[in-house]
Amino acid sequence: MIRIVAAAIALIGLAAGAAAESRVQYFKVPAGAHPHDVWAAPDGNVWYTAQHQGALGILDPKTGKVEQVKLGEGSRPHGVIAGPDGAAWITDGGLNANVRFDPKTRDVKVFPLPKEFANANLNTGAFDRNGIYWFTGQNGVYGRVDPRTGKTDAWKAPKGRGPYGITATPSGEVWYVSLVGDHLARIDPASGAATVVEPPKAGVGPRRVWSDSKGVLWLSFWHTGEVARYDPAQKRWRVWALPKSKSGCYSVYVDAQDKVWLTDFIANAIVRFDPATEKFESFPSSERGASVRQMHGRKGEAWGAESGNDRLVVVRY
Repeated sequence: MIRIVAAAIALIGLAAGAAAESRVQYFKVPAGAHPHDVWAAPDGNVWYTAQHQGALGILDPKTGKVEQVKLGEGSRPHGVIAGPDGAAWITDGGLNANVRFDPKTRDVKVFPLPKEFANANLNTGAFDRNGIYWFTGQNGVYGRVDPRTGKTDAWKAPKGRGPYGITATPSGEVWYVSLVGDHLARIDPASGAATVVEPPKAGVGPRRVWSDSKGVLWLSFWHTGEVARYDPAQKRWRVWALPKSKSGCYSVYVDAQDKVWLTDFIANAIVRFDPATEKFESFPSSERGASVRQMHGRKGEAWGAESGNDRLVVVRY
């Protein structure tokens, strides 16, 4: 009887392990695409920027079919998000423009930056609650596009080079982080002026930022391997160290349950952080050198792009 019970326990353990592994799935994309950012699209597909092939990638998770749409000669896309209109909006450093792709009509429309902002090295975009598209450029630029008129405005960042991740809160605030400039900043939507908020300590290198459902900001600290929480209402910081790494925290994405997803380049893993319990859960890649960039998701799914392995990854929860 003891042997039978022990065998049953062993089988249960194996089943639990298999269930945990089945939560993670991978999808290959064209070799050399170097997929950068991803977005779980409104139509059920998953978009990604094929940075080294100048294209927007479209994955159908149901079939595994992948299509890439060319964005123009010299294109080098970085970020992609969905607009209120259901279109894909892309920050394209190669074109020095923001690009809109309509998945229904297949039209590609380019919104160049003003000529005085050449070589902005565009990075990431976000829509505010009024439907205005905001973007960052690593060479010291941030700006906006009004989709209704096509007008693009841009400003020089208060501390020069470094603007990287950007987010909009449910109340309409727009914030960006500067990797090189080592700060968080709030943009005044009316004037375009940016107000700097210093991090809790110097040298953290904030790379990405995301708002939760309450307007609290979550930041990835690249240089120190930490995730940070900033409450704009209370002007208060809290910081947690990644469980395995002292640097290399790249992405931050907050899901519909206000759980925080991060990517750890050093540990080669996606990490989920629960603010309520202050505990981390790690999902290491099945291959070395994954380098998962900016994540996104939909209910029950967290998506990322393994830029180092030319594939997309999803963690189901």
